[in-house]
Amino acid sequence: MRGNKQDDLALEIVNALKKKGKTLSVAESITGGGLAAAITDIAGCSQVFLGGLVTYSDASKTKFLDIPKRIFTKHTAVSEEVAKAMAQSVRKEFKSDYAIATTGVAGPGKAYGQVAGTVWIAIASKKATVTVALALSGDRATIRKDTIQSALATFSRILIP
Repeated sequence: MRGNKQDDLALEIVNALKKKGKTLSVAESITGGGLAAAITDIAGCSQVFLGGLVTYSDASKTKFLDIPKRIFTKHTAVSEEVAKAMAQSVRKEFKSDYAIATTGVAGPGKAYGQVAGTVWIAIASKKATVTVALALSGDRATIRKDTIQSALATFSRILIP
């Protein structure tokens, strides 16, 4: 293995996707492209990773992921509903077998009425969408890093039971 947990998880995921003949896409907000970077750091990932979108603003989530504005009004961007919609939409957009989405507050301070460290991860497949709520602590960089690692670990548990 490559030495750090994030790299190890990404490698496991890429290898498992190759073995199963499945594909992955991502939609990121809080992680700002870090999740896609972790996956694309793995040689040979192009066989299974179709792409991703960084939709940091509500407007970009609406424009590129077709998430209705009413969902933001009712639930805010940092919610289970938005995470699910992001994952489902990017999976359909890229026609991938799986999709991972991340949304949350990296801090410092509050956003959308949520404290820093409030995170939602969603993983979508054709059969189901699974969500995970996290309450992380630390500075902005730590929260983002821990979100990426949690997203990879959650997907790995789903992909490699």
